[in-house]
Amino acid sequence: MTSGLRERKKLATRLALHQAALQLVAEHGLDGVSVDDIAARADVSPRTFFNYFPTKDDAVVGIDASAVGQAAERFAARPASESPVEALRAVHALQAAEMADEPETLWPLRLRVIDEHPVLLARLHAVFASAERALAEAIAARTGTTVGPDVYPTLLAAVSGAALRCGLHAWLASDFTASLPALVDEAWDVLAAGLPAPRR
Repeated sequence: MTSGLRERKKLATRLALHQAALQLVAEHGLDGVSVDDIAARADVSPRTFFNYFPTKDDAVVGIDASAVGQAAERFAARPASESPVEALRAVHALQAAEMADEPETLWPLRLRVIDEHPVLLARLHAVFASAERALAEAIAARTGTTVGPDVYPTLLAAVSGAALRCGLHAWLASDFTASLPALVDEAWDVLAAGLPAPRR
């Protein structure tokens, strides 16, 4: 088996376990589902399950740790002519489009399940926090600042994460009928305008 084929099989197994976990929890609730149930739905052994996820909750949230640094890598690859904010907006536009187009509507189901089981929020927040730390380092490298002593990289990374999360919350509130990329872009528009109070 070639390394490429082996990697695709591993990704397919991971996705199958994540989908099984999401679907089962949506059907039976978090407490009504076990690791054995998830493994059986995905047609693998419980031992195989633990090769991919340390806990049931991690399988439900299902975000690959290897993807945590993706936004930072994409940000670093943006043209130097773009400001940090312009570069981040472009990165988030692509990320939001990918989230909306994930196979089997994974993000909508993931958000619904997490919304119904708030205990899972800690897992999701941990993933976002790791991504923001990596992004802050990339912002610091681009702007000649230092994470920690300088406010700018950490603040911009946190603000960008907030824009993405606000877009996701609004997408959930729309029952996924709105455009996620448009909602994330709207959040950035509000930030760029200096957070003016809404007109009633």
